[in-house]
Amino acid sequence: MNTAQTKFNISVTSEIGELEGVILHTPGLEIENMTPMNVERALYSDILNLSVANCEYKQLQGALAQVGEVFQIRSLLERTLQNSKVKQSLVERVCANEAAGEVQQRLLDMNDKELARCLIEGVLLQKNNLSRFLSHERYALKPLHNFFFTRDSAITIDNQVLIASMANKVRTREAMIMEAIFDFHPMFATRTINIPDSREFAGARIEGGDVLVVAENVLVIGIGARTTPQAVDFLIDYFCQNGQSKHIIVQELPHQPESFIHLDMVFTQLDRNICMIYEPVVLHPNMYRTVHIAIAGGEVAEIREEHNLLTALARLGIEFETISCGGSADLWTQEREQWHSGANFFAIAPGKIIGYRRNINTIEELDRKGFTIIDATDVAEKKVDLKNYNRCVITIDGSELSRGGGGCRCMTMPIRRRPV
Repeated sequence: MNTAQTKFNISVTSEIGELEGVILHTPGLEIENMTPMNVERALYSDILNLSVANCEYKQLQGALAQVGEVFQIRSLLERTLQNSKVKQSLVERVCANEAAGEVQQRLLDMNDKELARCLIEGVLLQKNNLSRFLSHERYALKPLHNFFFTRDSAITIDNQVLIASMANKVRTREAMIMEAIFDFHPMFATRTINIPDSREFAGARIEGGDVLVVAENVLVIGIGARTTPQAVDFLIDYFCQNGQSKHIIVQELPHQPESFIHLDMVFTQLDRNICMIYEPVVLHPNMYRTVHIAIAGGEVAEIREEHNLLTALARLGIEFETISCGGSADLWTQEREQWHSGANFFAIAPGKIIGYRRNINTIEELDRKGFTIIDATDVAEKKVDLKNYNRCVITIDGSELSRGGGGCRCMTMPIRRRPV
């Protein structure tokens, strides 16, 4: 953890460049403060065991710490809240958004460390009148059950950070916190991008799991349950107004089942010319369209439909060999392992990736394709030197974390990578 106040320059121009900085959030009491009654509202399909989830998460964090600098959201937030004006503004915005005005002054009276904790873990409802006494709600300010999926609430594109417009209101506070950190933490000097609350972009929603920075001028964006066409329209408008040349490949996604919530649940990049895919969505003929938008000279130069995501990228000179989530032999196995984030890998360098070992068929397929299988604990304990491997897959336990509905890419927000 970098505690110095020197600036940390942000730059992400690929999915696979050697990792130099990443933001994580270690799961805390916020994921334990859940019952079967509110699990659906929390966007989970099951209740997680915190002690087991933390053991698995330590494997991820320990491996990443050997590669680049690891920053924790809670520590970043505590430092950001030392700015009294930021503290006042953030608390007011959060309470207004969540109709939690009764706790606003309580929050403002807290010290920075306690406030950061409460903004993440929630604030209990004081049963001090009849309405509150009879209420079935436990929290005046609800816990952020999903915050350990740091990928979703902010997206690094080049040297800027796009603040997500979350699909579910229960996650809006995550984006507010990330915006405050990037705008006001003294370590960062970046420009945040926000979708305006205007009629033109009404209904615009975008989350980081749907955005892949494939190259400096190429974005791949999934639209479906969490990201809308209106958000892509905003980015088109933004790039045009700023004179940036970009190719945006848009991939429609199924809205059901819930394992398809983001593009990175069916497509992730592993190396310069290798990607992991869930075949039925990415390759098989289906009703989900692929659209290529070319932006140049401050305008949309071309917009056209493509055969599929891979052919669209190939037309830009980015050709991928594919590895199938669950292997290629059995559709049921593919479906089962995709459900447990079998296509969701996080690259720490070209050809060096992290994923769940529970997806046995996917890991075996990677092994057959030349990826050496390495245990994350061995990386964390420096028993292996990743420099000795051309391609490898670092595996972490995922029996509990995967039940939260995401994988290693979901749990990581890279803020700096070396250029490829």
